Amino acid sequence: MASNRPERVADAIRDELSQLIAREVHDPGIGFITFTTVKVSPDLQLARAYYTMMGDEQARRDTARALGRATPVLRRQLGQRLRLRRVPELQFFYDESIAHQDRIEQILRDLHEEEAQRSAGSATPDALTSAQPDDADDE
Repeated sequence: MASNRPERVADAIRDELSQLIAREVHDPGIGFITFTTVKVSPDLQLARAYYTMMGDEQARRDTARALGRATPVLRRQLGQRLRLRRVPELQFFYDESIAHQDRIEQILRDLHEEEAQRSAGSATPDALTSAQPDDADDE
């Protein structure tokens, strides 16, 4: 039977990291971030935390540096809050999936708008051209 302990530990780490960033860490480099998921290795030695945030590329770089600086503090705080024999090493990664999803949705919206414009604009002229006889057939 497969153990779901890494998943439970990952959920606990995500919840605690969210609370720690919101209430305990006062680094101005860390903007408003949301932890989307945490993946913990089966041996519970490594935790990869994926986050997303609002802002441009410079804000993303600043947040990544600030998270790097805060990693030892966050790990120590996790050790105090969670009952684990060994606190996993923390790694932070920007979650690109949200940005990709937004881009796909924008492309689909643009395609729907384009198709709606084509169907609305082409309904009247097509009806007129199909009603007129073709001059090429007379020759």
